[in-house]
Amino acid sequence: MNLNSKILGITQVVITSLMINAQTTENKLPGDPTLVSSKATIEKLISYDKGNFKYKVEDYFARPKASQFKISPDGLYLSYKEKDKDSKNHVYVKDLKSGKITKALVEKDDLIRSYGWLNKKRLFYTQDKGGNENIHLYAADIDGKNLKDLTPFEGITLNSVRLIKDTEFVIVSMNKNNKQIFEPYKINFNTGEITQLYENKDVKSPIDDYLFDRQGNLRGYTILENGLTTKLFYKDLQTGKFNLVKATDWKDTFSVISFNDNSKNKDEVYLVTNLGSDKSRIVLYDLKKNAIIKEVYSNPTFDVSSIAQAGKSRNYELDYISYNGIKNETIPVSKFYKEIHDKLTSEFGDKQFGIASSDDKNEKLLVVVDSDKLYGKYYEYDTKNKTTKLLFDLMPQLKEEDMAEMRPIQFKSRDGLTIHGYITLPKAALNGEKVPLIVNPHGGPQGIRDDWGFNPETQLFASRGYATLQVNFRISGGYGKEFQTSGYKQIGRKAMDDVEDGVKYAIEQGWIDKSKVAIYGGSHGGYATLMGLIKTPDLYSCGVDYVGVSNIFTFFDSFPEYWKPYKEMVKQIWYDLDNPEEAKIAKEVSPVFQIDKIKKPLFVVQGANDPRVNINESDQIVKALRSKGFEVPYMVKYDEGHGFGKEPNRIVFYKSMLGFFAENFNK
Repeated sequence: MNLNSKILGITQVVITSLMINAQTTENKLPGDPTLVSSKATIEKLISYDKGNFKYKVEDYFARPKASQFKISPDGLYLSYKEKDKDSKNHVYVKDLKSGKITKALVEKDDLIRSYGWLNKKRLFYTQDKGGNENIHLYAADIDGKNLKDLTPFEGITLNSVRLIKDTEFVIVSMNKNNKQIFEPYKINFNTGEITQLYENKDVKSPIDDYLFDRQGNLRGYTILENGLTTKLFYKDLQTGKFNLVKATDWKDTFSVISFNDNSKNKDEVYLVTNLGSDKSRIVLYDLKKNAIIKEVYSNPTFDVSSIAQAGKSRNYELDYISYNGIKNETIPVSKFYKEIHDKLTSEFGDKQFGIASSDDKNEKLLVVVDSDKLYGKYYEYDTKNKTTKLLFDLMPQLKEEDMAEMRPIQFKSRDGLTIHGYITLPKAALNGEKVPLIVNPHGGPQGIRDDWGFNPETQLFASRGYATLQVNFRISGGYGKEFQTSGYKQIGRKAMDDVEDGVKYAIEQGWIDKSKVAIYGGSHGGYATLMGLIKTPDLYSCGVDYVGVSNIFTFFDSFPEYWKPYKEMVKQIWYDLDNPEEAKIAKEVSPVFQIDKIKKPLFVVQGANDPRVNINESDQIVKALRSKGFEVPYMVKYDEGHGFGKEPNRIVFYKSMLGFFAENFNK
């Protein structure tokens, strides 16, 4: 596996992450609790959001009554999450023949992060403690019995999980033996019995990823050598020896997606690569011959990296290719899926749709339909009768005709790059009025991008008459290698220029009241908020920093053991703090050292157990500003991590933010 691909997949964890175990205890709360604003201060903020609004914060951010519907492998059961009066989302299982409903998984203090079917009688789910992201994998029967923690180890990180179909095993990768490196384990999800499959011995050049086939056999692995070179090794099926297939620079993509079990050639894989091209593309590849068999799909403007294959019942044929373009795009391949795609396209028009779940025989599909104005609806699709039936409207209270348009935009940066993005426009802007603007830089920053579709944040802002600008600035993913790498060592600098150029573009279109522009973001977006208030203080009326970095030096110092192999990459993406010239730049773009330049109001929000951006980052900026007499409202939730997952916390956060914007736009 190529490291660039890994960073694209879990960017927010890899480079912009910290994994400090700052867990709440009875004796000591994380960070400095004396800095946290009083309940009265937060309530006063909330009070500024006054008006006769059709929709409340709860309409956008209360969890759906039911969600995450899934069909069992045999098609006989339907599972889903259902919210109770205390906003807990339990998992239920419905017997589709008898109609009997059973509560299978109970959500208590901690959120059930994800769940799914292991086989026709057993479910899995993942859970951490208070947002600390020390994820455990659990399994239970569909009646809730025989519950087992499959990874019952303290202080470890679960990196990946792979189900071996038609068996009672999963393969997980975790750092149980050495916190710096991950090793694969085979776990019986009925008994909990664990067997280590391979040793990862070399800490300096560790195995970074493991390639298993559908039967659970180790067929290859990727070594990260000296932090910057990735080497893919593949097992010769005749000799059993692992041979070097390809050595690439970490910035290049050469990553196996899956084996092509539709072929008689056991060495054939689907692979995503940008070797010899700027944009990532899908190819068929022979790992033994080390050669491309054929090009499968590419796009001249956007990276392509996702495929969907059928299951055993259709011999694992390729169903479709998908990628994020201006909107989400799907390219049908198999005859089976082309018929489905044509039917759904004719029924749902220009809305987006995707297969959320299917039984093993593909007789019953659960299809999710959405758009920029539709939060989402689940439909049942019968592939034999070619009929659709509405299963559940996730947010029936949000009427499409009241929602705002998310419009794709593109403009030229000041140095000539084509920059893509989106602006969500309230109806007043479409009617010619100039409206306030919320600038919303995304997290990451590398390899992440904003997409078209329903966004509860931008729709909430539109309900208050605010436009929202989302810029896919240089270093964003999806637009090719050259565009992404052009933002390396430009975090806080040219990446911010692109955001500013986007604001200028929006103002020039006549949509925006330039005296009422705010900036808000989470993670890197929180960092960008701070840098925006510093770099262009006259551009913004105020800013909201949500779990954002304030000091690049302390941020880097806090990297956990298992990110140490990526240290050299960090230096190439951010700044090499061992290089005096780059360390000087890093200090210049670390907000905590530039607080004298912050003149506009700031609201800081943090999850106390955040393993990616430690609470110290928010504490630092709040303490530094207050020491200068600059008052900063500061919200901390002690049962949250990197972003708020619990419904009551999310609602009070968005109510407070709306009040903060209203207060400062109306000054």
